[in-house]
Amino acid sequence: MTFIKTTEQDSNYNHLEKMTINELLQNINKEDKTVPLAVDKALPQIEKLVSKIVEKLKSGGRLFYLGAGTSGRLGILDASECPPTFGVSHDLVIGIIAGGDTAIRSAVEFAEDSTNLGWKDLQEYNISDKDVAIGIAASGTTPYVIAALEKCNQNNIITGCITCNQDSPLSKTAKFPIEVIVGPEFVTGSSRMKAGTAQKLVLNMITTSTMIQLGHVKGNKMVDMQLSNNKLVDRGIRMIKQELNITKGLASKLLNKHKSVRAAIKNYKDGNE
Repeated sequence: MTFIKTTEQDSNYNHLEKMTINELLQNINKEDKTVPLAVDKALPQIEKLVSKIVEKLKSGGRLFYLGAGTSGRLGILDASECPPTFGVSHDLVIGIIAGGDTAIRSAVEFAEDSTNLGWKDLQEYNISDKDVAIGIAASGTTPYVIAALEKCNQNNIITGCITCNQDSPLSKTAKFPIEVIVGPEFVTGSSRMKAGTAQKLVLNMITTSTMIQLGHVKGNKMVDMQLSNNKLVDRGIRMIKQELNITKGLASKLLNKHKSVRAAIKNYKDGNE
């Protein structure tokens, strides 16, 4: 079967420079509306991968994201939000980008074309068969990502991927591929648009559903969140007040003492104010 990069094909739009601002915004939004529908079709694939992630993390494993450019940055973003949101260790979900930290802000030339740096970057974290590695690449052809997953497969490490082209080399490499086919971009080849949006949605699903399965959410509340600013402290107080049906003052006192929403609720219920 011939591999076709739909993310690189021309869209139905042309002469964008002649459009008014309103026309540009309307058409971009029109295209963006198709992304959740594409994600919906990939839900069975996402479920299979999340099931494996939960299994591994419950056994003490870690989750790695590996990507280049926009894809790499999205992986790092998702990983970096897990500790403050769910109170987990910074080394539970790890985002790695081709070219290192410099590439988070600035493009590092040809970093994504390396066929050995990806595996080398993973080895710096002593990745093992206890872990899961997910390659993120809209095109599904990034050498940095594909070569790293090939090495993971050779070392019995569970591999997944998020890509926006069907039957890509990356999809064929990953044991648990996720393909979100968003089609041509509004600006031809600009995969930071629909493809990037699709990847962000899938990443949200992966970590949120995983963390819920690991017990870091109670009801629909982030009871393990880090109290890193006044807004989150206020949210924590409200959560405790609502859960225990107590005054705001007492809720504040409990949170100040126990430094955790979960701990405050548990100790109050156990009679250890």
